[in-house]
Amino acid sequence: MQGLTASEAQARLRAEGFNELPRTGRRTIVGLILEVLREPMLLLLLAGGAIYFILGDLGEALLLLVLASISIVITIVQEARTERVLESLRDLTSPRALVIRAGERIRIPGREVVRGDLIVLSEGDRVAADASVVQCDDLLLDESLLTGESVPVRKQASPALEQPRAPHAGGDDQPFVFSGTLVVRGSGVAEVLSTGIRSEIGKIGQSLSALVTETPRLQQQTTRLVTMFAIASAIVIALTVLLYGIYRGGWLEGVLAGIALGMSMLPEEFPVVLTVFLAMGAWRISQARVLTRRASAIESLGAATVLCTDKTGTLTENRMTVARLVLPGGAQYTPGAAARPEPAFDPLIETGVLACVPEPFDPMEKALHSLGPGTATGRRLVQSYGLRHNLLAMSNVWRGNGDECVVAAKGAPEAIGSLCGMSAEELSELRARVDALAREGLRVLGVARATCAETSLPETQRGFAFRFCGLTGFADPLRPEVEGAVAECRSAGVRVVMITGDYPATASAIATRAGLDPRRVLTGADVEGMTDAELAQAAQGQTVFARIAPAQKLRIVNALKGAGEIVAMTGDGVNDAPSLKAAHIGIAMGGRGTDVAREASSIVLLDDDFGSIVKAVRLGRRIYDNLRKAMSFILAVHVPIAGLALLPLLTGMPLLFGPVHIAFLEMIIDPVCSLVFEAETEERDVMRRPPRAPDEPLLPRSLLVWSALQGGLALALTGGMMVTANSYGMPENEVRALTFFSLVLVIVSLIFVNRSFSTSLLEAFTRPNRTLAVIVVFVTAVLALSLAWPPAAELFRFGPLHADDLAITVAAAVVSLVLLELSKYPLRHRWPARAP
Repeated sequence: MQGLTASEAQARLRAEGFNELPRTGRRTIVGLILEVLREPMLLLLLAGGAIYFILGDLGEALLLLVLASISIVITIVQEARTERVLESLRDLTSPRALVIRAGERIRIPGREVVRGDLIVLSEGDRVAADASVVQCDDLLLDESLLTGESVPVRKQASPALEQPRAPHAGGDDQPFVFSGTLVVRGSGVAEVLSTGIRSEIGKIGQSLSALVTETPRLQQQTTRLVTMFAIASAIVIALTVLLYGIYRGGWLEGVLAGIALGMSMLPEEFPVVLTVFLAMGAWRISQARVLTRRASAIESLGAATVLCTDKTGTLTENRMTVARLVLPGGAQYTPGAAARPEPAFDPLIETGVLACVPEPFDPMEKALHSLGPGTATGRRLVQSYGLRHNLLAMSNVWRGNGDECVVAAKGAPEAIGSLCGMSAEELSELRARVDALAREGLRVLGVARATCAETSLPETQRGFAFRFCGLTGFADPLRPEVEGAVAECRSAGVRVVMITGDYPATASAIATRAGLDPRRVLTGADVEGMTDAELAQAAQGQTVFARIAPAQKLRIVNALKGAGEIVAMTGDGVNDAPSLKAAHIGIAMGGRGTDVAREASSIVLLDDDFGSIVKAVRLGRRIYDNLRKAMSFILAVHVPIAGLALLPLLTGMPLLFGPVHIAFLEMIIDPVCSLVFEAETEERDVMRRPPRAPDEPLLPRSLLVWSALQGGLALALTGGMMVTANSYGMPENEVRALTFFSLVLVIVSLIFVNRSFSTSLLEAFTRPNRTLAVIVVFVTAVLALSLAWPPAAELFRFGPLHADDLAITVAAAVVSLVLLELSKYPLRHRWPARAP
């Protein structure tokens, strides 16, 4: 074989390009910064800081800009770390290729392989391009990344006069090999048919560019929420200017006061809370070796209603193990169920190992070797008989210490039965046993043994007098964490749907062991005959999809999305990439996963632990719960702040709160929302309640009523205290101090009220949260300093407060706490499912 010349290869390389997939482009630090700055929530935060700066409120402007900067840094560091890890994973999967050029074998980078090259295939090689097999010897490939099938497939050379066939992965005795697949046994030579984007992997990669990733619902909801409050603020500004002008005659002062009041009402904390919560969530889940390429995906995962999962490498370990041994008499042994097999099984195990190559790549042969290590020690391999399309069995001849040789054969049970000269009745009984094992999802090989003299070896395997030793059943074992993870998904109301390219019997058996309890198994042919509505309805039940092609996976995901489901999709192969990108949340396996799958996903599991998905769901629900608590707190706090600013305009009292007071209140609100509520642990029922409805707003009516109740009570207590103190002739500075202290302490009481809606007040005080302790100590220290240190008292324009005054402020906080806690009981009964 001559292959291409160097000049021919260079010409084709220039004409057709490198053998690689076009990358979406690694996101640089500058690109990440621009991407983060395009977020509408962060833009609002920066705009708020700029407006405060224009108004001359430098402290407030710097506060907002610093908080925005911290959020940007957290997000960029997390995103950059993710990109670095993905790049290192990508580098590990770049194959090299052994090609024949001008009659010589040379090893070149896989990206330099061109159409027409002759590539040499050996055990352990990763195929560099799609190619047609021109010659092979017992060639077996693992094509699971394209088909989802864990069992390798046989290849045969393409006859020269045969009509050309369309290449497709999967199925035995095909003459095609595909880029990215793995040679597990044998050797061969193949002529490259297509490279780069023209390969099967490339076509799937190209199809990803046509899929558009949806904007996270949480981001859409928060944008609408801030817009609503911006409109409300504009109304308040107009009202303030009108009142100020009518009652006081100072229209210009009214404009400035209105702008200041409107800015104090704007929920500029919302973008801080959203950005920090998601960035901190990405950091927290990274501690469990889960990377988030898009931080909002964690929160979305918490809302998932359906988890579509691949079988091979996701639910299973993508490696074969010996799951059953069956003797000719019917006796069975299950490895792992008993400590050691009975001596009667020793000949079956020994013969099975001797029928393998000494250093196997084939996963089945590796499994047999692990069952009987050291069996071939002291023996010499004399001759091997490989698989042939007319006899699906292989044999090895071994010489020991004596003159007699041992012949070990394994292969398709019927082929082994034929070698053993079984009668029709015996073959029928053998088929029945094989069918019973197949219904359990096992792949079955027959094993036979013979003896002969080294000097009289026949030309074919049929020349030996074989004796049947038994059957060996293989299975791709379930990951140990899967059963518990599936059970937890079920308790959380998340349905798990298996979608695999494997055979129905195998898929059904794995699904049963995982706890999916399938009542129906649909194949790719069944899916083809269904409409999208029928497909979505079928997926609603306990259904397993088997023998599914990549395009059908994508169709199943889209049908579920069309039915209103929030779809999470897991996978590791190239065949999973389109459905990973189309799903609301794509989850790729980082260790076994392909570059294409990782690029298409929004979450990457670095340790391929299926249980990590449940951790991410739990964290997503915790983030959403805590986000609602923070939002409820923000809304409640803005009511008394705005009310106390408006009250002097309505009553004719002097304005008590200036920029320094508003800035201090904002310094409490922002850290509390961003840090205290973010650090809250999850509610007890977080994984025992169904996912929230996809169309449910971030702030439903029940939460708005709850926030208004809190804010209204806080305003009534503090405003009533301010009006009463003023009516009794208390000096302005003392009224300001009394009102401010009362408001701050009531705000602190609201923190405890909003920590949990489903537990008692006692737990709200005793549940650990270091950040909350720090905030409470900080607030207490600042309040004490503002009274005890004259410069601080002068800055805040506070008058002295006596012990009875301080007792009144504490009483206001206690009354607020008790009344709101008591109000939880009827509200909890009325709105039990969606508590803040």
